[in-house]
Amino acid sequence: MNFRMVKGDFENLDDCVEALTNSELGMQYFSEKDKAKNALVEGFEKEEILVAIDDSGSCIGFIWYILEGAFHAYPYLHIIAIKEEYRGNGIGTKIMEYVENILSENYSKCFFVVGDFNFKARRLYEKIGYRIVGQIPDLYKKGVTENLMMKLLK
Repeated sequence: MNFRMVKGDFENLDDCVEALTNSELGMQYFSEKDKAKNALVEGFEKEEILVAIDDSGSCIGFIWYILEGAFHAYPYLHIIAIKEEYRGNGIGTKIMEYVENILSENYSKCFFVVGDFNFKARRLYEKIGYRIVGQIPDLYKKGVTENLMMKLLK
């Protein structure tokens, strides 16, 4: 499937909310659409979200990354979500590769956390070169352990 990555803006908000709330991450942390919407508004305001746009001009997913968001030194991939009907087509991998290529120009590592409940995402991240470098129990939600993942970019 062809798509292009562009800077996200508020016209993409509803599509991004849909992608997030219908994901494993969203079901765990953003079960209320207003909560997801409020979080994404912050990302759009800070201009930290890139969206994937297909050939018809529709937003099919997004990635929110924060430069130097990990340890004030390295990029932190905050959220990635693909609309449900587009999952399983390698879009998440391509989005990650796109962002990693940009980040590798100035950074040697990239970080994010993935919840212990999100098995499919963790397998994908390990397949593309991320590894668990630590665990943080109860970081965002009691009873959920977040796996801190890192990838060497250079």
